[in-house]
Amino acid sequence: QYYETPLLRNPALAGIFNGDLRVKANYKSQWGSVAVPFKTIALSGEYKMPLNNAAGDWVTLGLQATNDQSGEIKLRKTSLLPVLSYHKSLSGVSNTYLSVAVMGGAVNTTFDPTNIKSITPETIATSGYTYYDVGAGVTYSSELNEDVKYFLGAAMYHINNPTINFYQNNGNLSILGRKMVINGGISAQTSDNNKIQAHVDYLKQDGNEQFLAGMLYGVEFGRGYREENSILGVNFGAFFRWGDALIPVVNFDIDRWNFGLSYDINISKLNTYSQYRGGFELSATYRANLNRRTAAGSGVRCPGF
Repeated sequence: QYYETPLLRNPALAGIFNGDLRVKANYKSQWGSVAVPFKTIALSGEYKMPLNNAAGDWVTLGLQATNDQSGEIKLRKTSLLPVLSYHKSLSGVSNTYLSVAVMGGAVNTTFDPTNIKSITPETIATSGYTYYDVGAGVTYSSELNEDVKYFLGAAMYHINNPTINFYQNNGNLSILGRKMVINGGISAQTSDNNKIQAHVDYLKQDGNEQFLAGMLYGVEFGRGYREENSILGVNFGAFFRWGDALIPVVNFDIDRWNFGLSYDINISKLNTYSQYRGGFELSATYRANLNRRTAAGSGVRCPGF
C-alpha cells in the first residue's frame, strides 16, 4: 500500500489531502515463505496551517517515523524524519497549488553480528550506526472540476548520499545513492455514491528501476447513518509492481477513519520458492477537519486529493 505512505512517495505530498489533520499507520510482513520475515512499521502525521495572506497559501508540518527489520542478522533501520511543505496557491477560484517540501532527519541502523557467517566479527567496528538523510520534492495539485482532482510530482531522496559503515578502518563503505521518484494520482467522483482513484509511481536508484500503478473503486453506502457528516464505504482494487507483485487491496471508510488490507502475490522469478506468497500489509488512517474549516464549510480553498 505504497499510496498509503505519502511522505515516503514524495515529501511534497504532505498536506495533499482533504482535511486539516492526517495520521497514518502501516504494518507489513513479507517473504516469510522463503526467509526470516521482513517487517516494516511506518507512522506519519501531517498538520496543515493556513497563512494569513490573501493568496490562500498553506504550510504543512509533518513527521515520518519508520522501523524496518530483516534477515537472520536482525538488520534494523529506524528513521525519524520531520517534513516541512509550503503550498503556493496558483488560482483565486480553484484548489490549484504548487507544493515544495523538504524532509530530513536521523536514521539509526543496527544488526546482530553473532549471526554473520561470511566475515569475522573482528572486522566489525560497531553493530550500530547513525547517519542523516535528506530528501525534497515538488507537486502540482489541481482539479478538472469539483468531482475530479489530480496531482503530479517529483522527488529526490538521499540527496546528501549518506554513508553507512560498520567496519573497522573505514572499509567496505556503503553509500546510499540518490533515489529519483516521479508520481501522479487522480480521484474522480463518478456518481453520488461511487468514486475511482488511481496512482502511478516510477522510481530509479543506482541503475535500478521500479514501476508501480493501480486503481481503487469506491462505494459509499452509509452517508449520514449516525450524524450529518458520518460515512460508511468500501474501496477495492489492485496494484501492480512491475516484474514483482500483483497486490489486491480492500479498505473501509468509517467516519474519519480508513482501514486497509492488501496482499502481495509474488510473480517474480522468486515465485518458484515463494509459491506466489509475498506478504500482507495493514493500514489505518485518521483525518480531521478543524474549527477554521467547519466555520466556512467546503468554501475554504486548500490542497486536497
